[in-house]
Amino acid sequence: MTLKWLAVMVTTVSLTLCLTGNAVILAVNGGQLPLLVNLLTLTAAGTGVVLAVIAELNDRLNDRVSALTEFLVARLNEIETSAGDRNTGFVEGYLLSHSQEAAVVPFGRRGRGAAER
Repeated sequence: MTLKWLAVMVTTVSLTLCLTGNAVILAVNGGQLPLLVNLLTLTAAGTGVVLAVIAELNDRLNDRVSALTEFLVARLNEIETSAGDRNTGFVEGYLLSHSQEAAVVPFGRRGRGAAER
């Protein structure tokens, strides 16, 4: 059982016991349960509610992180397939530079700059 549903169950049981105990004592004696018992059950119920809300938010956050991770993995795989091999451009340029219809021409020899003058 997950933490969220366990907290909801504890909250429900503690509130039910508090209300039932107060109703029975009211019907029998015309009073109520001691203040300490009422405070203890209400504290347990409040803690259960807070814990259930935090557990639900944690589940939602985990779902969002998982969805984001899956999206990023899919996007990176798509980029990898569209980019191909990183050396493909160099190989194609080399092959084209050795044919008659070469679209890629190699750089000429660079000048020596100030050392030639």
